Amino acid sequence: MRRGGHFAHAAEERLTAEGRAGFDNPGVLFAREQPGGAFCSVSFRVRSLLLPAQNAPPDSSFAAVFSLMNVLMTRIAVIEDDVPTSNQLRGWIAAARPGIQVDQWFTRDEAEAALQREHYDLVVLDIELGRERNAGVALINLINKKGRATPVLVVSAMPAAIYRSIMKALDAWDYLQKTSFEEADFVDTLLDILRATRDRPAELKPAAVVPEELSLDPLRQGAALWRGQRINLPLTAQRILLALYQRRGEVVSYEELYGVVKSGRTRDNIRKHVSTIREAFREIDPGFEAIDNIPMRGFSWANA
Repeated sequence: MRRGGHFAHAAEERLTAEGRAGFDNPGVLFAREQPGGAFCSVSFRVRSLLLPAQNAPPDSSFAAVFSLMNVLMTRIAVIEDDVPTSNQLRGWIAAARPGIQVDQWFTRDEAEAALQREHYDLVVLDIELGRERNAGVALINLINKKGRATPVLVVSAMPAAIYRSIMKALDAWDYLQKTSFEEADFVDTLLDILRATRDRPAELKPAAVVPEELSLDPLRQGAALWRGQRINLPLTAQRILLALYQRRGEVVSYEELYGVVKSGRTRDNIRKHVSTIREAFREIDPGFEAIDNIPMRGFSWANA
């Protein structure tokens, strides 16, 4: 079963960069050829809604148009067997970014067929689908096999303490455990993924790279490496690690670390994330002791 699209003129149709532009017609934003030669157009009163004031820079109208096109071209798959949960996730996405096309799939077979047929900018999926306990794992493997680097956000009732590291090992972007997150957490994670994988703005800090030591870039979702070996860390832990490493030798306060987590801004939660980081390092480097606890203040990455 498929339910798609939140944009009235483009429902059920993929709007791509290869679509036929219609800028010579001020009432048409652009159009896309359909199977059989038909065209589906997206019509606006561009002059009244998108064009700037008379004295505005000429390029600003095109910036507005292409910003809107960027949203319209975004396509997300929600793979969840529980209909109310699927509809809730779809509604959150629509509220966060009106115009994004959302396809809903409820079984593994439906999802596999869609992933083979379509190109998605993001896949949100549950691990359990119907009676198949690990259907989501098979879908992630399918996505990886296709080699499109499609980011995956796992939303599941399975215990995060067990499954988060498993999903990270499978190159899933992040893991949210049902009943333990709010709409804001989901939306923040979703938008982070879309920005990092599509926009990759130039002002973002580059990856912190030291040959044969630490290499990570949570904004680009690359695997963190310690002395050439992969470290399995969730996205929030990577952000905390990057904050500590970029200021090695200095104390990074709890208050500063709150700025890199999306929820759970408490000292106890920060300590849990740091414990996760230490455990991940010690899995590949039992003697790892680079992160120091500074009582009542925060943490520090010790200089070698």
